[in-house]
Amino acid sequence: MNAPESELNLSQKQIYESNKLAKRLRRLTGAAIADYSMIKAGDRVMVCLSGGKDSYAMLDVLMRLREKAPVDFELFAVNLDQRHPGYPEHVLPAYLDGLGIPYRIEVQDTYSVVKRVIAEGKTMCSLCSRLRRGVLYRVAREIGATKIALGHHRDDILETFFLNLFFGGKLKAMPPKLVSDDGAHVVIRPLAYVKEEDLIAYAGVKKFPIIPCDLCGSQPTLQRKQIKGMLRDWEKKFPGRVESTFRALADVRLSHLLDREKFDFAAVMATGAIPVEGDKAFDRDEQFTVFSDSE
Repeated sequence: MNAPESELNLSQKQIYESNKLAKRLRRLTGAAIADYSMIKAGDRVMVCLSGGKDSYAMLDVLMRLREKAPVDFELFAVNLDQRHPGYPEHVLPAYLDGLGIPYRIEVQDTYSVVKRVIAEGKTMCSLCSRLRRGVLYRVAREIGATKIALGHHRDDILETFFLNLFFGGKLKAMPPKLVSDDGAHVVIRPLAYVKEEDLIAYAGVKKFPIIPCDLCGSQPTLQRKQIKGMLRDWEKKFPGRVESTFRALADVRLSHLLDREKFDFAAVMATGAIPVEGDKAFDRDEQFTVFSDSE
């Protein structure tokens, strides 16, 4: 018996939308890689897999891009098993075996260290992250990786920017490419242009075997979660504000900020030439709306 026409149409629509989503992820990831020269010919990219939606999507997209990339590069998946109680250690090996790419599961009991050192109720992310980075840097050396790929996305970058702005007093975010803390590796974030909502949708389409984090990510009082809620609220109330903020991170005017170490204000003098930036504080000529707290 044939399926109703409505079901066929829905199925076709779902296929169309999932294909469009996959193409968008590949396009944005490819653009970030190209814009910041993340991957070059002969690179061995260590793809850090946490078992979350972001790192699964990163590996999947990088595998697809590698098929048509103009340069040859290797992918090597690495997962750090931190010995969380109840951690399903069979999930990732089974998944990676099915992909047929080289991988390594590194077992280090950082969970016990964090639980022992950090008092109950205190934020665990900082210590957990430092321990995890140290292990990953060592593994990168051992496998001969030239790049370390992390699954942070656009929203992670924005959240970090606002965390530094609100609580650290700095204009700082997550760079798409940097030198590792030990100075020995180049770390890249291929998903830097990708929205989290697209990664959530993609994980649903691909049915990734998600492994929940029951350490750092499970803490309900994290400031990052509050920032995430703020951005989500902005996206609903003021469409375009989040996107504009993200674009601003790539369009910095040091002459119009206040950092004396980054810009030589002492050398500023009148030359008779019309300055490029001038004394205009806001770059749009048209009127803009000022939103009140009640709106």
